[in-house]
Amino acid sequence: MTRHSSTGRWLGPTLLGSAAALAASALYTAAKTREAERQTPPIGQFLAVDGVRLHYVERGHGEPLVLIHGNGMMIQDFLVSGIVDDLAKRFRVIIIDRPGYGYSDRPRGLWTPRAHATLFQKALQQLGVTQAVVLGHSWGALVAVALALQAPQLVRSLVLASGYYYPTLRADVMLSSPAAIPGIGDLMRHTVSPVVGRILQPAMIKAMFAPAAVTERFDRQFPKAMMLRPVQLRASAEDAALMTPVTVELEKHYRDLKLPVVIIVGGDDQIADVDRQSKRLHSELPDSHFIVVPGMGHMIQHLAPREVIAAIDRASEPVREAA
Repeated sequence: MTRHSSTGRWLGPTLLGSAAALAASALYTAAKTREAERQTPPIGQFLAVDGVRLHYVERGHGEPLVLIHGNGMMIQDFLVSGIVDDLAKRFRVIIIDRPGYGYSDRPRGLWTPRAHATLFQKALQQLGVTQAVVLGHSWGALVAVALALQAPQLVRSLVLASGYYYPTLRADVMLSSPAAIPGIGDLMRHTVSPVVGRILQPAMIKAMFAPAAVTERFDRQFPKAMMLRPVQLRASAEDAALMTPVTVELEKHYRDLKLPVVIIVGGDDQIADVDRQSKRLHSELPDSHFIVVPGMGHMIQHLAPREVIAAIDRASEPVREAA
């Protein structure tokens, strides 16, 4: 028997088996995506900005307050935390699904924090917002900073929660990057990535809250299956891949922020190093206030909602004084 014929005997079945496995994974992913969207339909309204359809919710009346979620999350991140119920008593709370998350579209392109900021600025203009307090959590903090830099007349003050601001080597960036590549990434997101993600998701969520426990409310109410849809996996992978490069550009402009900034973190955040990120940013911004909540992890809005609400109230004080 020749080596060629021996190879041919196993290569054909292997390729067929792989193709069948990928096809089965694709069918499974499509079914799970439909199920997730059926169980969690849109809860807000839609607006179109530069051809991008954005899903958003509004709660309450008063001074505008914009909440910007982080990587992998969506509008429900803030709603499930419980802070919106309290804030809506005195603010007009606006939460927008970032492109690719929840029910917002994500056209192909380079979705940097500045690109997000441009889209958000135009969306807020459509909603009649001329000035607002803006909170950004995690990756959303970069969008909040970019928005303040690009539209200083729009952003009256910032609340930056559990943010990442300076470039560092991150294992999660390297692991996520392949899924962001067009072609191979598309194949992965529609086949193996959702299956693997379903297995790894509990540990990933646990790490986001650690060292504190995942809150019962988040575990019960947050639509975790929505995170595993192909479009959201693409958005998350692209955001992760961009995280380090975009901070290289943004960090040159932090000192240009001429507005009140409240920085709040969990003291034991295991996702974004407190000293190398938030504490360093506080040292660069003379008009900033730094709040550390001991023993808490990355998901500070869930773990310390009262402290986050207090940080927002503190950031809104200059607005009220100027009103």
